[in-house]
Amino acid sequence: MTDSLRRIAVIGGSRIPFCRSNTVYSEKTNLDMLSGAIEGLVRRFGLDGLKIDEVVGGAVTTHSKDFNLAREALLSTSLSPLTPGTTLQQACGTSLQAALMLGAKIATGQIECGIASGSDTTSDPPITFGRKFAQRLVKAGAARSAKQRLRAFRGFRPSELKPVLPANQEPRTGLSMGGHCERMAREWAIPREEQDQLALESHLKAARAYNDGFFDRLVQPWGGVTRDNNIRADSTLEKLAALKTAFSKGPEATLTAGNSTPLTDGASAVLLASEEWAEKHDLPVQAWLTGGRTAAVDFVQDEGLLMAPTIAVSELLERMGLALQDFDYYEVHEAFAAQVLCTLKAWESPDYCRDRLGRDEPLGVIDREKLNIHGSSLAVGHPFAATGARILGTLGQIIEDAGGGRGLISVCTAGGMGVAAILEKA
Repeated sequence: MTDSLRRIAVIGGSRIPFCRSNTVYSEKTNLDMLSGAIEGLVRRFGLDGLKIDEVVGGAVTTHSKDFNLAREALLSTSLSPLTPGTTLQQACGTSLQAALMLGAKIATGQIECGIASGSDTTSDPPITFGRKFAQRLVKAGAARSAKQRLRAFRGFRPSELKPVLPANQEPRTGLSMGGHCERMAREWAIPREEQDQLALESHLKAARAYNDGFFDRLVQPWGGVTRDNNIRADSTLEKLAALKTAFSKGPEATLTAGNSTPLTDGASAVLLASEEWAEKHDLPVQAWLTGGRTAAVDFVQDEGLLMAPTIAVSELLERMGLALQDFDYYEVHEAFAAQVLCTLKAWESPDYCRDRLGRDEPLGVIDREKLNIHGSSLAVGHPFAATGARILGTLGQIIEDAGGGRGLISVCTAGGMGVAAILEKA
């Protein structure tokens, strides 16, 4: 332990290519992908055989067999098997929250280094039986005689065998995330055209970044794939405008498959460390993780499900003594184009900033040229728990390539939560 807080170094990130669900990774599991992402980090930074103080990560869509996914994944890599692993889950904020937790331990001297990670697949969903039939199986398994086993199935109906598929909806409201975002888009009057424009920009930026070699260091070939397969370099506003709405019908509906993230499989990882550990292992520091904040909204009582980042960012800025305009880069997770635009509009709103954020003045406008400069989730995809580490690794690389700067991260999550963080290097 230390009497004073230490700086938290972001050494860099690595991930496997993100792929649309039920395509290239249809036979892969979270364990496969998370192991691949961590092994890519090992190769990038020469960590073979090294004992890392802690690997923290997780997945949103998991099986009961995926106990302590982080530990099992690292045991499938060339890291030292003496490395501890901790599994957590905070929906789409999982791996960014993992980085903040590891950062706190590094800052206070509890550990010297750690890996934040995340993985998700909807190609390998946990398909189960309904509770009634599951309870029959439990009773049959505990039975001590054939008669008791038969008794467990008394009154059985074939309909009990109907499989239960994981639902992409909020358990408290029954609405999908897209359904909630449709409500946000209407509340904030976000036109379809602006959503499509943001989606187009994301795809074109990501395609350009790949062509320029930006992702060569961040994305490790894996599973026969070398790049994200959702990016549409040939997308146009006309093509996007032709798509039907996906979550609601009628003239007010605006969200489509083109301006929403697709279901995606993938995994990512980021290495963090103390300054001393980085120097000892001759690893340059990309940037310093200087702040983080988590917030939540009461979406059950009609607050926008994905608006919590507006609060997390506001509170983080207040604690850090910064203005929204004090950044060179803004990495805002694009769950939906509408959600990004609602966030930006809320920060510009005097009423929202006064009534919800408790501010005398609005946070204001950001320079959109600094927003997601290499594309984001609408283009590369969104494997839920992997997105935070993907963004953290991307921003660290941006700051290193630029020779310095300050960047803001904003991630919305299911359950009405938001996670924010700041990276910087002079």
